Amino acid sequence: MEGQAKKNKDNWTEAPNGDQVYDWSAGLDEVDDSHLYFAPDQGNVVFASAIDGWGLSIQHFAQIYSEKMGINPQVLRKTLWGDFYLNAKVQKIMKGAQSKGKKPLFVQLVLDNIWNLYEVVTRRDKVKVEKVLTSLGIKVPARDFRHSDPKVLLSAICSQWLPISNAVLSMVCNKLPSPLDITAEKVEKLMSVGVRRFDTLPERTQELKNAILKCSSDGDSPVIVFVSKMFAVETKTLPQNTQRPLTREEIAERSELARQRHAERMAARQVGALEQLNHSLDACPDVHPGGLCKNKSIVLPSKLGHPHGKHTTLPKHEMGNQLLKDAKSDAQNETFIAFGRVYSGVVKKGQRIFILGPKYDPVQGLSMLPEPCNASDSLPAVPYLSCSSIENLYLLMGRELKELEEVPSGNVLGIKGLEEFIFKSGTISSTPACPPFTPLNYDVSPIVRVAIEPKHPGEMPKLVHGMRMLNQADPCAEVLIQETGEHVLITAGEVHLQRCLDDLKDRFAKIKISASKPIIPFRETVVRPPKVDMVNEELGKQEKVAVIHQVKDDGSRIRYSETLHVNSSGLVTITTPNKRASVSVRAIPLPHDVTLLLEENSSVIQTLEQVNTSLREGRNLDVSVRTLEAIADFRFKLEQMLQGRKWRNAVHQIWAFGPRRCGPNILLNKLEDYERPSLWQCLCREDKSGQNGVQTPIVREFDNSIVSGFQLATLSGPMCEEPLMGVCFSIERCDVQSLNLPHQNNLEGSSKFQEDLEECRVSKSSYALDVTSSQHSQAKYQEETSTGNCYGPVSGQLIAAVKEACRHAFQAQPQRLMAAMYTCEIMATAEVLGRVYAVLGKREGRVVHEEMKEGTEIFIIKAILPVAESFGFADEIRKRTSGLAGLQMVFSHWQVVSSDPYWVPTTEEEYLHYGEKADTSNQALKYMNAVRRRKGLYVEEKIVKHAEKQRTLSKNK
Repeated sequence: MEGQAKKNKDNWTEAPNGDQVYDWSAGLDEVDDSHLYFAPDQGNVVFASAIDGWGLSIQHFAQIYSEKMGINPQVLRKTLWGDFYLNAKVQKIMKGAQSKGKKPLFVQLVLDNIWNLYEVVTRRDKVKVEKVLTSLGIKVPARDFRHSDPKVLLSAICSQWLPISNAVLSMVCNKLPSPLDITAEKVEKLMSVGVRRFDTLPERTQELKNAILKCSSDGDSPVIVFVSKMFAVETKTLPQNTQRPLTREEIAERSELARQRHAERMAARQVGALEQLNHSLDACPDVHPGGLCKNKSIVLPSKLGHPHGKHTTLPKHEMGNQLLKDAKSDAQNETFIAFGRVYSGVVKKGQRIFILGPKYDPVQGLSMLPEPCNASDSLPAVPYLSCSSIENLYLLMGRELKELEEVPSGNVLGIKGLEEFIFKSGTISSTPACPPFTPLNYDVSPIVRVAIEPKHPGEMPKLVHGMRMLNQADPCAEVLIQETGEHVLITAGEVHLQRCLDDLKDRFAKIKISASKPIIPFRETVVRPPKVDMVNEELGKQEKVAVIHQVKDDGSRIRYSETLHVNSSGLVTITTPNKRASVSVRAIPLPHDVTLLLEENSSVIQTLEQVNTSLREGRNLDVSVRTLEAIADFRFKLEQMLQGRKWRNAVHQIWAFGPRRCGPNILLNKLEDYERPSLWQCLCREDKSGQNGVQTPIVREFDNSIVSGFQLATLSGPMCEEPLMGVCFSIERCDVQSLNLPHQNNLEGSSKFQEDLEECRVSKSSYALDVTSSQHSQAKYQEETSTGNCYGPVSGQLIAAVKEACRHAFQAQPQRLMAAMYTCEIMATAEVLGRVYAVLGKREGRVVHEEMKEGTEIFIIKAILPVAESFGFADEIRKRTSGLAGLQMVFSHWQVVSSDPYWVPTTEEEYLHYGEKADTSNQALKYMNAVRRRKGLYVEEKIVKHAEKQRTLSKNK
């Protein structure tokens, strides 16, 4: 004990700031973590060949040879894989096969037998094949034995000798953890609703934790099932729709019924023909002796049209309903099956259960429902709670489904009949006290989007229904409707996009569709002023300013008015049109590490915003300890990254994140006299929302207006209306004059109001948040406090002013585009490496790492490639390398495009190198103009580059 205490004491070290820090990595070397790795001797590796249908594990051969050689199977399991060999003289297993030049035991006992079998079968030595079959005790069908292809015989032997299904199933049963091994911490994490703590949930909800831990299948245990995905299958492949083999009695009975139906149809057809002929003869007035009509023909009524031969048309209001019915009838060819796992209870066919939506709150549900309630009872409506019956249960057997009557706890299953209630994932239970489980997170993020429309506009209902089915069937695809009314499909890449379009045309919508060119998202950001020019010459201070502000200074005399002012340091000041408010904003580029941190912790920021909203509204929200720890860790990392004089106290001055209040942009509160409630008030609950900002009560009405303007500015930037990323906006001055004067009809009153307003503005300091008002406005403000002045004209104009100030502050800094990047892993041989590099260089790619795979002649190349340049990349690289290169692309990150889209030559060296026109290709400008042209924005480009008079070669006569 004393030694252990002394050892723990030695792990404590002193940090630079004097605090004691415990070194958690001190004892990692002593911990046995061998079970975390894949090793054949541990039984978590299977050697297999899916083509030939065989698979084996160390345990299987250890059991076989232990019976033949009389060796303990435990010894064989440890020595079959490693530097061991079999000494035939002493009949012992010894170590040092490599040093003594002996065959390892695994090669000697396992691989040699498999190689001999391959050699015998491929040489078609029938005598040896028969000996092998006799020794293994295998019987092969005569058809496979006489087959001309030796692969057929090899597969037939291996599938019986070493079936791959047995090897995989045994490893699954032995190595995968049992449902009973689930930990209490994991159960609490699954059952935690949003930011609530588990111990604050109702008692009935907390009791379900024990049911999940026990994994009980008793009749009294509550049913809890989590559905992770929905997948579509053809309706005709369901077990109830497939034909089972018939017995002889059933075949004879069906044959007799078929003969009877055929005889009845023939008799009815003859009677119908005679009656129709008699009716036509009676209707004809002029009849020849032969019985035919004179100058007439027998016209039979159409089966499809109107009874009198006329065409029928549907009213317009019924045509849309008819198309929707046709779309649903086509959709009946596809059936959605819910793939889920039973955590507690027994799921039975026809059982009535509750379906819990992702936003369902068990506290609200239990308060609205009676105490003893079942899903079969008539219950009042509860938000995000619905009831349904389970139609069918299936056991998933690869591509096949086997129908079941019930499924006990701990198993995976397929459920039919939930497609109308569960979209992509959900939770079903027999009790409303169960909370919705945490949904799954996928590493692949959709990045490529296309707009889809039908070839025939009348088939729009079918397209809408088909896209909904595609969105439900594919967990990585997203479908949305833009403000312009376009139906947009978002996918993970080019191959995924093509597969989704094919499924939409052939399976779900079954119509001809037209897709737009892929829409690639970009981001806008600002960077630090450059230190060198485009020819790598060092810039002086004046030249830097000229490079940054040249284009803007040319239009400043016309564009900048009395409501807009930009100084040389980049501080932008804007006054509202009614002269009642002015705001000063500065844009600062965020460090790259901070941008990545904000992007990775978007869910934490969103949770932080939910907590702060609850505190502002006065609602008591019990936040889980895990959530508070995540928020505290996020703040600590942010403080560590924002170091330096420029970022002093920046973390405590954060006003909001954007866009959508959880994006990678920051709004800072640099106002001297305005202390608003801290963004991190949930970490220190003693800082209540009413204690800060008492000196400026009126300004806090417009607090949300400033945040709204910031959100709008970060949602669409000035370059090409794309979201901003990695930008910090600092509010350094904000003057708001809340004047609610009575309505005056004469011009004298209006001029008096303007004079009072100007006097108020002159009397205020330049870097403070001051609120001024006249005696009339103060009186009226006290009367209308309850009505909420924050929705008046000042608030709306302040939102627009903050938005424009942020946009102009963004333009006052060096602007850059950020492109989405793929991480591309290419496998190629040495002779085609040059071609791979050529294709990458042509498409603005960059090689990050290259290595040769050990034991082969294949090189593995890791590169990054812009998503905008990735379309057709796979086909081109296969064509250029004649199929000797394969690749895989995954969305990785956002990267700044180095070139400046607004660059023009300014220094003498740039004029000498690029010329006055500087018409070289600019990648960032090409991307920006393409996005602006797609969105219908103004594009500044020269249509006629060289305007010269046309000269004819020959004179027309």
